[in-house]
Amino acid sequence: MRFAGHNFEPLPSGALYWHNQQTLLVADLHFEKMASFARRGQMLPPYDTGLTLARLEADLRRTGATRLLSLGDTFHRVDASSLLTNSDRMRLDAVTEMVDCIWLSGNHDPAPHAIGGTCLPRLELAGLTFTHEPERGTTGLVAGHLHPAAHVWFQGRSTRRPCFVHDNRLMILPAYGASTGSLNILSPAFFGLLNWPSVEVTMLGKDRTYRVSPKRLVRG
Repeated sequence: MRFAGHNFEPLPSGALYWHNQQTLLVADLHFEKMASFARRGQMLPPYDTGLTLARLEADLRRTGATRLLSLGDTFHRVDASSLLTNSDRMRLDAVTEMVDCIWLSGNHDPAPHAIGGTCLPRLELAGLTFTHEPERGTTGLVAGHLHPAAHVWFQGRSTRRPCFVHDNRLMILPAYGASTGSLNILSPAFFGLLNWPSVEVTMLGKDRTYRVSPKRLVRG
């Protein structure tokens, strides 16, 4: 994937690998989302953090990344790092010891947390700007927050999957967390953010990613 003069490898997990910087980019991990729901009386299976960590560990091994950059909403709530089980905390600590970790603040976790690494509101690196929420007017902006998905109609069949979307000025990553939902990129939340004549969409598949034509996108 070519974006703003840089080459990236989109992974079927929803991560984006920046070879030149040996950096793995992820957005919206939402660690401890199910534990947060449980505290409000919704007894849901609290396995999402472990599943997300397993995905993250596999991507770090596969790519050999030396830096992890999380684009906000790493945790589902401000105090969620205190909800980690001992085993999940040990696994996350192992990640922070293995690679340089940068955690950007999000709307769910605006304050710095106690996990190893560096907490920042946003980051500028190699001419690109990384932040949580997409915004207009900044060229080379990489963000998350909206959990983009593409619904594609082809030869009488349709499929809906999370996706990467960009117009060579703004890129929005899919949500990486195991318990996160998604939002169709044709929904009003995306209106005005992207220059549609220049939009490129890459959908997540089971074992690979797929470039799809915006002409095949449908609502829903």
